[in-house]
Amino acid sequence: MKLSNLLDRPKLVIRSLELAAPAVLVTWWWFASQNSGSPFFPPLSEILSDFRQYWLGERLLSDLLPSLKRMLGGFLLASLLGSTVGLLLGLSASLRHILDPLVTFLRSIPAAALIPMAIVALGLGDTMKISVVAFVCVWPVLLNAMDAVDDRDPEMVATSCAYRIGRIRAFWHITLPGAAPRISSGMRTSLSLAIAVTLISEMVASTNGVGAFTIRAQRQFDSAAMWSAIILLGLLGYVLNLAYSALERLVLRWHFESKEVA
Repeated sequence: MKLSNLLDRPKLVIRSLELAAPAVLVTWWWFASQNSGSPFFPPLSEILSDFRQYWLGERLLSDLLPSLKRMLGGFLLASLLGSTVGLLLGLSASLRHILDPLVTFLRSIPAAALIPMAIVALGLGDTMKISVVAFVCVWPVLLNAMDAVDDRDPEMVATSCAYRIGRIRAFWHITLPGAAPRISSGMRTSLSLAIAVTLISEMVASTNGVGAFTIRAQRQFDSAAMWSAIILLGLLGYVLNLAYSALERLVLRWHFESKEVA
């Protein structure tokens, strides 16, 4: 195939590069670390051996599944609360002005600062971890939902008023479809945050989960096991992002089709 033909197919080139870049990186890492004597950067073969032993075996049920449950539980709770409250604040200018200082204050609190208080209030169980994840992840969804309502198409709003379309009907047919892409964008950001916050909460206050495994491996100077958990987290984020993108394209098919036509 000629180079000119490849350039005429940008999607094919992009897909090829997407596959080639990780393959090149892994190959370089394999050979660069093959004779490594560093206790902090063990050979990739050792890391992959531990990955296969732990994450395709004994730690799958005891650590990975609990982490997924906490992460997805917090993410789904944050998505529900954030989209609901954000739409309400977007529809009510007075309520938004009243609550804006409180929202700004709460979303400025870092996750690490919340964990000690959450442990005292909720204990060390899954409720605490899910609550912390939900608290941190709710803000991107809430703010995107609120801003999306503010940015409604003025012509659509004027048309609905001219034809005296009821508020409830206008909400379901104009406001919500217009806000959905922005809400989805906020949810995508929250999904990445959920992975990080789950890891932090498990490192601080858990006996199981990927975070607890990672900090335990670090304390035991088991670098290969620690790196295997880091690779797992990267793969987990990648797979979840792919799954979310597929679901997003299915649910918001009309939005992506309109962008392709444009």
